[in-house]
Amino acid sequence: MTESIASANCMCLSGEPYAACCGRFHSGRAQAATAEQLMRSRYSAFVRLDEGYLLRTHHPSTAPAGLDLDPAMEWRRLDILATGGGGPFDTAGTVEFKAYYRHGKARGVLHENSRFVREDGRWLYVDGDILS
Repeated sequence: MTESIASANCMCLSGEPYAACCGRFHSGRAQAATAEQLMRSRYSAFVRLDEGYLLRTHHPSTAPAGLDLDPAMEWRRLDILATGGGGPFDTAGTVEFKAYYRHGKARGVLHENSRFVREDGRWLYVDGDILS
């Protein structure tokens, strides 16, 4: 990771530098303590096309064999709308979010309510419902 990426603000829009925010999860130096932290780090992994992290943080019962990440997809902004459970002492949680993107000249919003579980101290993404 270059110094400029490490010191730049994190793409999840937390306001923290990447290295102190999602970068520590991507590198394996730390584990997300909440479902929201995992959601933010997964969003940042989509921005960075980090297939390995996305697969490692996907629950085995629903994980795909691989991902087809599109380098032309520009993830622009993440808004966390609501959380349910998902705290450091919970075993399950939900995060409702909107992720704004641009793909070529098209713009769009992915609005999802994601489900997470914590197993062996690690938060994992299970699945989500796409909302309109």
